[in-house]
Amino acid sequence: MKLTFAVGVMLMAVVVAGCRHDEPQSAPVETAPPLARLRIIFPEGFTRREMIERVGAVREIAIRKRSVKPRLTTAGYRRASARATPPAQFRKDWSRTRSSEGFLFPATYEFTKLTTSERLVRDQLAFFRRQWRRVDLRYAKSKNLTPYDVLIIASMIEKETVAPEERRLVAAVIYNRLRNGMPLGIDATIRYGRNVPGTEPLKQSDLDSDSPYNSRLRLGLPPTPISNPGLASIRAAARPARVDHLFFVRKPDEVHHFFTASESEFFEKKCEYGFGC
Repeated sequence: MKLTFAVGVMLMAVVVAGCRHDEPQSAPVETAPPLARLRIIFPEGFTRREMIERVGAVREIAIRKRSVKPRLTTAGYRRASARATPPAQFRKDWSRTRSSEGFLFPATYEFTKLTTSERLVRDQLAFFRRQWRRVDLRYAKSKNLTPYDVLIIASMIEKETVAPEERRLVAAVIYNRLRNGMPLGIDATIRYGRNVPGTEPLKQSDLDSDSPYNSRLRLGLPPTPISNPGLASIRAAARPARVDHLFFVRKPDEVHHFFTASESEFFEKKCEYGFGC
């Protein structure tokens, strides 16, 4: 389930062992004060850009409200995440763009004021590796998709779905359109390429752009992931539902979608739901 998290810092108590009371206490024992432990939350579907912004927001809260000045910084995280190297099985495809998008696994991470940006990025990459081992790629490989292709598809699923049960349906639409040589027509890719927030409408200039992320005009997958997906979306991308759907349109509840293999039915629902006739 996709959640929206408020930016925040949580300080946690650290248990420190004390002296045994049956030992002589001829002199006071000085101990270093415990380091406050903080948490940073990266929701599923966050882009690298959003993660950079989240690092800055959490650092500011730590300084202003907790009087803790972390070594973790926006500039440091930007540099460290830009230099991130994915697991070996991805590097052939990844080498074309060298983008770390998709590999910065979204989760809650603990850190202290001494934690560096490099350490946080290493933790994200390590968590990605552990989670990726839980993905069955046999079906995707049978369709001639690489691990990087699966990650790209997962990133689109993460941006397009709210209801968990629809992940494999959206994956099926992507697989079917790729098989049929159809543009994917997923506007989230255009938003990513043009840096248009989901809260703003796409302009005609965005839809007509020659961006490699314009999946309305270009065939195939975008060149990189468009977000950092969670495990559920990655698994859906590796094994889509066995359906013939080619189209989907968001319902008025803004959570669910209508899926169909019929173009005429798709346009009928678009009109009914207020997306233009």
